Amino acid sequence: MTIPLRIGVIGVDHNHIYGMVNGLLAAGATLAGWATGEETPDKTIQIFADSYPDAPRLSVEQILEDESIGMVLSAAINSDRAGIAIAAMRHGKDVLVDKPGCTTLEQLAALRQTVAETGRHWTVCFSERLTVESVTLADRLVSEGRIGKVVQTVGLGPHRRNTALRPAWFWDRARFGGILTDICAHQFDQFLHFTGSTEARVVTAHVGNVANPDRPQFQDFGEVVLEGNGGRGYARVDWLTPDGLPTWGDGRMTLLGTEGYIELRKYVDIAGRPGQDHVFLVDGKGVEHVQAAGAGTPFFSRLIEDVENRTETAMPQAHAFLATELALTAQMIAEKDLHS
Repeated sequence: MTIPLRIGVIGVDHNHIYGMVNGLLAAGATLAGWATGEETPDKTIQIFADSYPDAPRLSVEQILEDESIGMVLSAAINSDRAGIAIAAMRHGKDVLVDKPGCTTLEQLAALRQTVAETGRHWTVCFSERLTVESVTLADRLVSEGRIGKVVQTVGLGPHRRNTALRPAWFWDRARFGGILTDICAHQFDQFLHFTGSTEARVVTAHVGNVANPDRPQFQDFGEVVLEGNGGRGYARVDWLTPDGLPTWGDGRMTLLGTEGYIELRKYVDIAGRPGQDHVFLVDGKGVEHVQAAGAGTPFFSRLIEDVENRTETAMPQAHAFLATELALTAQMIAEKDLHS
């Protein structure tokens, strides 16, 4: 009988931690304990504690030193995630970190070195792909050849700003990493995944502050064009979602194939269909709409199997590194142009 994977959490500053923990618990893991930083608000700490009453709050050192914990999860402040991941891997643990996995190219280099030296897995939870059932269905349709070869992705990642709910670090460029590093990380991941690209470059990138003059370090708009050895991509992200939308953002992904295309309306269909996870397929047979509820999210069970078997079925290590490198590079290019 296989012993369940014991996980520990270090950093609960972003709500993505709940999807990460719950996904692994549903796949059979157990939560051994959790810790968080000094800047985490008391309300955030209390909500997390109430959500997992059987998991003790521990110190960071207790989690790192507990040899029974096989994986550390982190949704700490963006700029702190790399240091947490490196410490965990140095203590013999695999890591699942919220996006962005790091905020500088120097941090990424240190992560690459640590993975090479320890043999541990550093996985980034790109939730807009890995926890979305419409993506699971799109994967199946693409693998069945319904739209031929994917030649381009168009990813749209609008977000609601929710100013009153954001902590101070959210507005600090050095700590959140910039809009392309942060929320556009999802788009880089999906571009590589759906085009099958293992090599890629940033063709052009742009960031700007178009609606928040009182927050000079903040970036509320970004776009990027990508070229890979499997296809091309365009992405646009923003913090401009109006309050009238009934969810946090109208996230979409269009997959253009040689024989058709697929559009995912992940969180809302503004045409009026209820629910989430709407998939539209257009091919030689016609136009089809499918609600993907029930397609599942196999990422977490695959991740547990990878920890046990030392495989990379949930996410190849090279993919996590390349998606992150593209995000950081795009951010650097965009800011260089912004200040030139």
